[in-house]
Amino acid sequence: MPLITELLHRVAYHECDLHQIVRDACYLRYMQEAAFNASAVAGYGDDRYQAMRRVWLIRESVVDFMAPLRYGDQVIVRTWVADFRRVRSRRAYELRRAGDQQLIARAYTDWAFLDRDTGRPALIPAELIAGFFPDDQPGEAQERARFPVAPPPPPGLCTLRQPVQWRDLDSVGHVNNAAYGDAIENAGRAAVRASGWPASRMAEAGFDLATRHLRIEYRQPALPDDDLLISTWLSALTEQGALRHTTVARAADGELLAQAETAWGCVDLPARAAIAASPAFLADLRGQTALPLDQGAHRGAPISS
Repeated sequence: MPLITELLHRVAYHECDLHQIVRDACYLRYMQEAAFNASAVAGYGDDRYQAMRRVWLIRESVVDFMAPLRYGDQVIVRTWVADFRRVRSRRAYELRRAGDQQLIARAYTDWAFLDRDTGRPALIPAELIAGFFPDDQPGEAQERARFPVAPPPPPGLCTLRQPVQWRDLDSVGHVNNAAYGDAIENAGRAAVRASGWPASRMAEAGFDLATRHLRIEYRQPALPDDDLLISTWLSALTEQGALRHTTVARAADGELLAQAETAWGCVDLPARAAIAASPAFLADLRGQTALPLDQGAHRGAPISS
């Protein structure tokens, strides 16, 4: 049985969008804090990792969103280690609203154990594993699915250029994993706005967009002074939703730093219940779509519990 910990967090005003709904990237931040807290409970706080000259870095994040969080809600982030491999580990999460225990999201992150000085993978020590599995040994490692290959981008590709911001950097010296969540969501909103649907028009029509599934693969770190090219396009667009594909590349050399796949759909205001997208909205998004509109819209790896 793995060590299971819980972290309670009250949603802050700055974590919410104009509808007072928590932004996607904040879930990644909640998960990160819960993971750091769990590691400290297991006896491996930051000071110990510093002494070991080791660090955990996230290689992939996957989140399935079941219900929205709003300003003032309290969320319980429950987390545990699902498995260990030689130099990698998967951590699972379950987020519930405090009070009524409404399931908000399920998620996992794949972490790599690295030498802090060389940046190369390091073997995970047996005593560290024992800290996270105090009663027994971890079971067999879970199968990892390859990141889905995105369809080629259409002529209507939306690309934003932005410099790395000081606020996005973490103590390891590169852009934090959660900052990519902000960049991905911002690019998606910008692409929809470019198709003629700014937030104000969607609000007037009584709907908004909501993420159902988010998967991010981190390939290379973004560093201070980098300029980033964030490109996004759609596939599988139907009235039930679509897949959005996003890449983050370094402008100087075109190196792919991260890629994401997001499944989203329309929701009504203010209840946030799923609704069908209007024909007018779909028609305006067609120029950003890579595949025929009748393709299925909800691909994604299942969340491990």
